[in-house]
Amino acid sequence: MNYLITIIGPTAIGKTALSIDLAKHFGCDIISCDSRQFFKEMKIGTAVPSNEELAAATHHFIQNKSIFESYSVGDFEQEALAKLDELFQQNNIQIMVGGSGLYVDSVLKGFDDFPDIDDKVRETINTKFDTLGIEYLQQQLQELDFEYYQKLQTENPQTLQNPQRMKRFVEVCIGSGKPYSSFIGKRKNVRNFTPIVIGLEADREIMYNRINQRVDIMMSEGLLAEAQSLYPNKHLNALQTVGYRELFDYFDKKTSLDFAIEQIKMNTRRFAKRQITWFKRTENVNWFEYLADRNKIINSVNNTINNIETQIE
Repeated sequence: MNYLITIIGPTAIGKTALSIDLAKHFGCDIISCDSRQFFKEMKIGTAVPSNEELAAATHHFIQNKSIFESYSVGDFEQEALAKLDELFQQNNIQIMVGGSGLYVDSVLKGFDDFPDIDDKVRETINTKFDTLGIEYLQQQLQELDFEYYQKLQTENPQTLQNPQRMKRFVEVCIGSGKPYSSFIGKRKNVRNFTPIVIGLEADREIMYNRINQRVDIMMSEGLLAEAQSLYPNKHLNALQTVGYRELFDYFDKKTSLDFAIEQIKMNTRRFAKRQITWFKRTENVNWFEYLADRNKIINSVNNTINNIETQIE
């Protein structure tokens, strides 16, 4: 029986440190599923683990792609599962860590099967979005899949403001001639491991203070210069990221530097709130206070494994 210990929680909560401690204890590797730490050009602003942390345990999917490459959550799902198959041959316990809920879900549960969409459909939607904005996508989804539009409005309203996700919903509807929701839940994704999900949490004030401190550290470590080097490519999807967008506005002389830094802090806090909302919907999570004793967490993992194996016997 294989086990994938998965550590979730909001940004700056301490997931990296815990993952390394657990990797050392169980003698295993770490799969990173932070959707921005994949990119080698984005080191400081994505809080990539330090050289010391990377040396303390073997990490995978850290700075392994370029911002100029096309890389989707589906690509990550395939690559991560292939890597886990390889790693499970060495140790039946492995670790996955990250704050990108969609990427976590892709590995733990997988995605539904959607049809291939003609590039012309995609180009038409992109052109209309460039002209008409997010309202065009919202209107299209409302007309083409009212059921799914209502579901998002009730359960996940911020998705209605996400151009990439909305374009995908609309292109599936138009390209297939069927509602996006008609493809959901049709595919059975088989996994060769049992997930053990650990969540880290903290009081909101503590979490916000940690975020503010992290942003200050990033600035002191050279985030401004990193963002400046990436500024010519600010249109790329990978760079539509908190910590870079705000500094691009500063370079465009839309804001002052002090204001941009405060915006980074505020937008990161908002991002953390969205992460919490997403992860609180995840099933069977063992939640721990962010400073919880490591032995307590390790004992919880061992107890879960023992209970599973006892039931199998």
